[in-house]
Amino acid sequence: MGQILAIDYGKARCGIAVTDDMQIIASGLDTVSTASLLSFLKKYFSENRVEEVVIGLPVDLRGNVSEVETDILNFIEEFKKEFPTVQVQRFDERFTSKMASFFISQSGKNKKQRQEKGLIDKVSATIILQNFLEQKKR
Repeated sequence: MGQILAIDYGKARCGIAVTDDMQIIASGLDTVSTASLLSFLKKYFSENRVEEVVIGLPVDLRGNVSEVETDILNFIEEFKKEFPTVQVQRFDERFTSKMASFFISQSGKNKKQRQEKGLIDKVSATIILQNFLEQKKR
């Protein structure tokens, strides 16, 4: 078995989370600039066995897709060309940034650490991946 990797895709930066090799638990990995995401993944995939990638689906309460979805779809096309054997899944990311902010505030981090957008992106990716794993178990 290999890892599952999740991406909380944003215009400026992306949060990354991964599972363990047994695909039991999600952990935050890193936050990378969107411009360097593909090169980050090439390096990571060369060192780790990743079976599947989960990319957040940015929808609002009414089910309308966010404007960043166009960028995400372009990224997925590039990704599939570069990694044709890795499965790509989409997963609703509604409320993950709010949940991430809440969890970070409860963790005892100081105000400056809590407002660090990169940390929020990484925790958001972790929430997306953990929710994906829980749904997969059902």
